[in-house]
Amino acid sequence: MMRQGMIALSGAALILAGAACGRASEAPTPAPKGPPPLPAPETLSSRPQAAPGEKLYLEKCAMCHGPGGMGTGLLARRTEQPLLEKRTDLTADYVVQAARMGIGNMPAIPRGEVSDADLQLIAQHLAKGAKP
Repeated sequence: MMRQGMIALSGAALILAGAACGRASEAPTPAPKGPPPLPAPETLSSRPQAAPGEKLYLEKCAMCHGPGGMGTGLLARRTEQPLLEKRTDLTADYVVQAARMGIGNMPAIPRGEVSDADLQLIAQHLAKGAKP
């Protein structure tokens, strides 16, 4: 008799466990969330009306310093506004110095890659938002 009671209790436990599992499987399992999509890159084709300094920035700098660029990600650790075009604290002289000498993880940009005249146009474009 004792054995039959234990079997009955074991059977009841299995039924309850099965019912609980059945209820859990009725609710849909939310899909795991992945990382957010990367922002669209800034390119010459995304800004057809760009001024000369802006065009050079898009051609020479935006791949790292535009939305989703590695330079932007690294600057986000050190400054409130990592997008160079949105910063208000950049002077043209600072941009030229940082580009020619390199700064942090950014390598020095030699004259063979960007001429002095082109770098000056880029620097003026980035300094346009500087507060006086």
